[in-house]
Amino acid sequence: MAIQNIINRTLGVNFNKQGFAEGRVWAPGAKELLLSTGNLELELDKQEHGYWTLSTEQLKPGDTYWFKVDGKQLPDPASLFQPEGVHGPSGAFDLIAFEWTDDEWRNTALGNYIIYELHTGTFTTDGTFKGIEEKLDYLVSLGITAIEIMPVSQFPGERNWGYDGVFPFATQNSYGGPAGLQALVNTCHSKGLAVILDVVYNHIGPEGDYFAQFGQYFTGKYDTPWGAALNFDDAGCDEVRRYFIENVLMWLRDFHIDALRMDAVHAIRDFSPVHILQEITQHAALLTQQTGKAYYLIAECDLNDARYIKPVQQGGFGFDAQWIDEFHHALRVAAGGERKGYYSDFNGIADLANAYQNGYVYHGQYSGQRQKTFGTKTDGINGQQFVVFSQNHDQIGNRMLGERSSQLFSFDMQKLMAGAVMISPFLPMLFMGEEWSEPNPFQFFVSHTDKELIEAVRKGRKAEFADFHTVGEAPDPQDVNTFNNSKLNWALLDKGQHNVMLRYYKALIKLRKKQPAFKNTDRESITIAVDETAKTLTIKRWTDEQQVLCLLNFSAQEQQVIIPQGTGQWQKLFDSAEPKWNGPLATAEIVSTGQIALSPQSIVIYTQHPA
Repeated sequence: MAIQNIINRTLGVNFNKQGFAEGRVWAPGAKELLLSTGNLELELDKQEHGYWTLSTEQLKPGDTYWFKVDGKQLPDPASLFQPEGVHGPSGAFDLIAFEWTDDEWRNTALGNYIIYELHTGTFTTDGTFKGIEEKLDYLVSLGITAIEIMPVSQFPGERNWGYDGVFPFATQNSYGGPAGLQALVNTCHSKGLAVILDVVYNHIGPEGDYFAQFGQYFTGKYDTPWGAALNFDDAGCDEVRRYFIENVLMWLRDFHIDALRMDAVHAIRDFSPVHILQEITQHAALLTQQTGKAYYLIAECDLNDARYIKPVQQGGFGFDAQWIDEFHHALRVAAGGERKGYYSDFNGIADLANAYQNGYVYHGQYSGQRQKTFGTKTDGINGQQFVVFSQNHDQIGNRMLGERSSQLFSFDMQKLMAGAVMISPFLPMLFMGEEWSEPNPFQFFVSHTDKELIEAVRKGRKAEFADFHTVGEAPDPQDVNTFNNSKLNWALLDKGQHNVMLRYYKALIKLRKKQPAFKNTDRESITIAVDETAKTLTIKRWTDEQQVLCLLNFSAQEQQVIIPQGTGQWQKLFDSAEPKWNGPLATAEIVSTGQIALSPQSIVIYTQHPA
């Protein structure tokens, strides 16, 4: 279905340029629908397809209101603001009132994205959008070009990862609400930073979910790991599809968000002739035609199915990029991490080489953990369509104790892992704090009010760790200390090895941005040699302007690595083993054909330019 009006939000309560409040709510089974604000109750008129509408001067921005469905008082399912939380009234908010100053801003080219994932509540002491604004100069100095904000849709209480949101249009009140997010994005653009927002269209959180009392938002045809599946292909699905397409358009159009990262799209069930994900990408393309601005859609998907990132014209869903967990898994096992749970399918250094070459590790091979042949080929797909990382919120927070790499790997190995990400032909992503080897964990936390739900979450977390941890107890997600323990410690930036790591990351990011061979995301311009016994990789990348030779040693011993024959002299660009990075011994500045001694757990990069 095509949405006729993509320039204005049409659902919920909106204010037009004349100051009138225009309301539209979908409640196909209702016999009467009222908007209640203060002492007023205003009737809505029933329209086709189960919509109810009104236009009034009696509701002003800043007022609170409820919808009464056949006498039952409920918050607006398309609410923009929940000032009193998920169980309170909705807040009337004027989306078009903000005075943007980013008219000259143009989205960064996707291939130039260097992404920094952060969680608003734990990124700073105060845990707000304003707190993020105060750290933007730091992120610019680090070399970041795009921040990725974990979900901000209204969730219960003030502590949550964000994936329990129950009002997809409402911006979390404790973070600063919709006005705070608009201000943050505006400031990001003034500093040259793109903004990616994480959104969740595969489920609705368990507490504060009033959707079913309005219409058929859910279907019993499918289940998800988080409860009832959203209705994208059952009776009434047209209006549910419209709801989420409008949500996408709102973030891009009204909040000036540059890209959306869609959570776990593999859990979205839809057997319609046109998949909802394809409809979303097509509407984003229509918005680009209207505004002239580029928007990117990034999928999180664990199916290794290239259809998600292939163009619609080639039978794909048209996403611009996707997260690649398999690169992370292969990298961790290569670094000496445990091979439990989903890591059991990865064999270390050879699989890491495979990931560099193919994006997916499994692209048509048999998976022992899944007990089936898994994945598709990625031929012809540019490297900028894959987002890779050595850490992210899931891979840290899904550990029982939430340990970061700083607690699991040596200082030298952390440097090597960072280098392995930055030299890839893919889009690199950092998780907040990794650049200074943050020791604080990132643990799972919630602030529900339903006691039975709180206990269910506790038991569920314990069950999740059966494959990884058999001893000890998971931190209580409801305990405020679990949240506070997950906050970044900014006082460490100038201290000892933390400062060394920060300077190391800055140098590495600068290298990525400056060197033509690393800026190049052409996956054809790479060769890889693997020595599984020595645990070394030799990676060569090139453009017409430059060749780079990357030597990676994942072993705990010095290893001899062979320089490719007939390639002439190489000049050193970067060396993680240099004393200035607290390394044991720098390698030679210039090398040619022969062998070179590579320090344990290190990465060395050489370059040469064509004559």
